[in-house]
Amino acid sequence: MNPILVSSTEASTGKTAVTLALARHAADAGQSVGYMKPKGTRLQSAVGKTLDQDPMLARDILDLDEEMHVMEPIVYSPTFVQEVVRGREDLDALHDSVTENYATIAEDKDVVVIEGAGEYTTGGIIDLTDPDMADLLDARVLLLANYDEPADLDDVLAAADAFGDRLGGVLFNGVSDDEFDELTEDVIPFLRERGVTVFGAIPQVQELSAVTVGELASELGADVLTGDAPTDAYVERFLVGAMGREAALSGFRRAREAAVITGGDRSEIQTAALSAPGVKCLLLTGGHRPSGAVVGRAEESGTPILLVQGDTRTTIDRAEAVVRSGRTRDPETVERMGELLADAVDVDGLLALGE
Repeated sequence: MNPILVSSTEASTGKTAVTLALARHAADAGQSVGYMKPKGTRLQSAVGKTLDQDPMLARDILDLDEEMHVMEPIVYSPTFVQEVVRGREDLDALHDSVTENYATIAEDKDVVVIEGAGEYTTGGIIDLTDPDMADLLDARVLLLANYDEPADLDDVLAAADAFGDRLGGVLFNGVSDDEFDELTEDVIPFLRERGVTVFGAIPQVQELSAVTVGELASELGADVLTGDAPTDAYVERFLVGAMGREAALSGFRRAREAAVITGGDRSEIQTAALSAPGVKCLLLTGGHRPSGAVVGRAEESGTPILLVQGDTRTTIDRAEAVVRSGRTRDPETVERMGELLADAVDVDGLLALGE
């Protein structure tokens, strides 16, 4: 039995959902399954005890009893990285920790899935990139990739070269309707001609590629100022209201599934945004409450207003991080990804990488 390492060309490709959906499929087929994420990067705190949500979700979905430090032996925090740079970490000991904990997890298991961290190059400072990890644990690799344009193939081919013979194949995830035909008719045949196996492509679905207004508010700790406005609309992108009213109105009218981020004191931008049907909420920064007229108009149109204390730049960064992650870390998402996998690819063929 070889472990299956799920890696990616970039962050936010759906590694957690795909990894756990594969593991869930194997478990449902009666196989004993193990999970490991050797480098924990999704930390709620930069120091101290790891709070990476991915192994915790794996424990819940797969009914595992391994301790967190076994499933995730390296807490890849900013503090850890700094200590490595200062020469205060023993790389041999780190490698031994990974192999020893993997052996504990793999004992008596039919399948072990390993989740990569960030993108496949993460971990270079400790000689534990995903290609290094594949060599260390004798793993076969499933490489996830996004696809927006042909130039994205540079990253796919670079990753294929890095993994070499350990690459089992590529799976494209979250492919939009606009790009699906090009991917299947041109891109996948091109890669296969270059000797790269492609398992298939999973289409983009809104419930996995976006977050609801309510989820956005919760993640940002925002106050919802419009009590009656529904918060179940999906947000996929952000527009920054930093221009004049006429320019803003023109841009907002072309928006789809967007949140407009602007200062709480920019009433003209807020009013323009509320006139655009594709704007699903206003995200106001600086702690400045909008006028009663703006709140009233928002309630009439059913457009929620969220208020945060942070500045616009910080809010943009945090909000984009929330949407990039999407709803990829709950049991319902894993179940939905399992359905998409079954429809799009040969799941048993993917699991056969570990045989």
